Amino acid sequence: MRKHKFVERFLLIFLFAVMFTIQCSTTGFGPQGGIFTSTKIGIHGISNTGAKTGSACTYSILGLIAFGDASVTAAANSVGIAKVNTIDLEGLSILGLFSKQCTVIRGD
Repeated sequence: MRKHKFVERFLLIFLFAVMFTIQCSTTGFGPQGGIFTSTKIGIHGISNTGAKTGSACTYSILGLIAFGDASVTAAANSVGIAKVNTIDLEGLSILGLFSKQCTVIRGD
């Protein structure tokens, strides 16, 4: 009986910990889904999309480890864009366990 109460308490604490930290690994921009998020948000645009498309991403795992460079400069350098026409953000998050945020630029 005592072991059953311990397991029950452990599961309850674990459930609250998961619920508390589920948003620790999110895209951080725009609407967030608790289970799954996949968004595309335009944040800048001055003309037609342009001939080249470049992207740069950051990643987060469990909200504990985050890495990457999603700057406009990194995205432009990835394909050699000198003039940026549009900037979009693309986000992906799965259960708060994995998150990816990309800056996508188009230009010439």
